[in-house]
Amino acid sequence: QVQLVESGGGLVQAGGSLRLSCAASGRTFSSAALAWFRQAPGKEREFVAAITWSASNTYYAASVKGRCTISRDSAKRLVSLQMNNLKPEDTAVYYCAASLGSSSYILLNEYRYWGQGTQVTVSS
Repeated sequence: QVQLVESGGGLVQAGGSLRLSCAASGRTFSSAALAWFRQAPGKEREFVAAITWSASNTYYAASVKGRCTISRDSAKRLVSLQMNNLKPEDTAVYYCAASLGSSSYILLNEYRYWGQGTQVTVSS
């Protein structure tokens, strides 16, 4: 099992930056693919970014590519999402997720373990 706790959300002006972190616990962390999803009010949860267990590959949604960077530190059991040039449409609750058996890395139903979410609000 993997337990996940997000932090780093907040209120930022458009064009600003935030760094989200997710602390993980559990024996299988090092073999888990990790991802960030987000859910805006009234919308479905959507994929943002993912990183493979070895950190050899990363994946990004088109809407954030070039503005966000996902990384992981297996020694510290952390996965982070650096978000730059934030836009009002990035406003959402951001969730950290872990999967022990991903194939596409971008599908919500591949992720079994979820954090509680952290709010990101971008003002215009």
